[in-house]
Amino acid sequence: MPKIIPFKAVRPTRDKVSLLAARSYDSYSAAQVESRLRDNPFSFLHIVNPGYKYDKVISGKERYSLVRNRYQEFKDDGIFMQDTKPSFYVYKIVNRDGLEFNGIVAAASVQDYEDDVIKKHEDTIQYREVIFKEYLKTVGFNAEAVLLTYPDDDDLAAIIEKVMEERSEYEFTTTYRDTHYVWKVDDTIIVEKIESLFAHMKTLYIADGHHRSSSSYLLAKDKKAENKNHTGTEPYNYFMSYLIPESDLKIYEFNRLLQDLNGLSKEEFLIKLDAIYRIENRGQEYYKPSKKHHFSMYLDGSFYSLYLRKDYKFENALDELDAQILYETVLKPILGITDARNDTRLDYSHGKNDLAYVKMVVDKGDFKVGFGLLPVTTSELKKIADQGLKMPPKSTYIEPKLRSGVTIYEF
Repeated sequence: MPKIIPFKAVRPTRDKVSLLAARSYDSYSAAQVESRLRDNPFSFLHIVNPGYKYDKVISGKERYSLVRNRYQEFKDDGIFMQDTKPSFYVYKIVNRDGLEFNGIVAAASVQDYEDDVIKKHEDTIQYREVIFKEYLKTVGFNAEAVLLTYPDDDDLAAIIEKVMEERSEYEFTTTYRDTHYVWKVDDTIIVEKIESLFAHMKTLYIADGHHRSSSSYLLAKDKKAENKNHTGTEPYNYFMSYLIPESDLKIYEFNRLLQDLNGLSKEEFLIKLDAIYRIENRGQEYYKPSKKHHFSMYLDGSFYSLYLRKDYKFENALDELDAQILYETVLKPILGITDARNDTRLDYSHGKNDLAYVKMVVDKGDFKVGFGLLPVTTSELKKIADQGLKMPPKSTYIEPKLRSGVTIYEF
């Protein structure tokens, strides 16, 4: 029984939302950050990059305190307002490819996270969890929602469709040509119906935001220990989430790029691959896998198809995952990649860049070989989470991507 509740969002005024909304900070190049900070005084990047004001690099707790100060200044200047009633927020995104995502921004329970009612499929890195927990503790808010997915539900879909018949609170298009719409839902009857529908579901799944959710969980543990009058209803017992039906989830693959062949010649490498795969040289013909356990490879100016031999054995859902198969059969035993998360010889390119990008960077000499995979399916993601297993790093690139600062959750 997931506990999904409304909250009083802090959010920009209608006339400022298009100027304020920002992508995740890490997705910008240094030049892009510089231009936005220079030309747009309302960008949310001014809050998360407060050192710009002092023309210096600031990190750690000093930076966190400045983030909190910039955020308070935006509130003081009337750029942000806070809703007076707990609300759900219907959020629609139509991206430039024509894909449409319809979901609800809400607060999800950290207790559900702990109890595995909210299921995970990806490992997290402890130091990143702790750093972000300390960040949250200092700034007192979260501006990036965790993406959760739920089984398609006709009643929820009908509510969302009905809400979207009214004029949206926000409608803005980004420079990436994605259009965002937001509706505030504070009608008591509708709010209670939404809560009830989520409460009758068995589980929810994290699609994107494992570190954000785990850091929120750690924050709640700390706050609970510090609060002698803890009741379980405090805002720190929840984290902001964007919940979408499974059918709306769009999953792209992450292709693999290797800087070298681990000391092997091209011929030696192909011979080792032949023990596990049926190999076909396709020359300049672009080859993208069309079936599970098939891979494409670009090496020395040629594309290859790799078909996993039929005698390969699977023990569980993770063993059947293509990213895991490639790691266990090629990256680790042949190419010497023992730490897929941190080895600098290994890089990743999400599937939106496609195999033309893989070919380009290999031809340039930046990498020696590239591997193309099929995207993970939602069914695979859920099966791995249900079995308590964790995918290798960079197994999924998932859309939609929300903008930071459109709805903010205060602890």
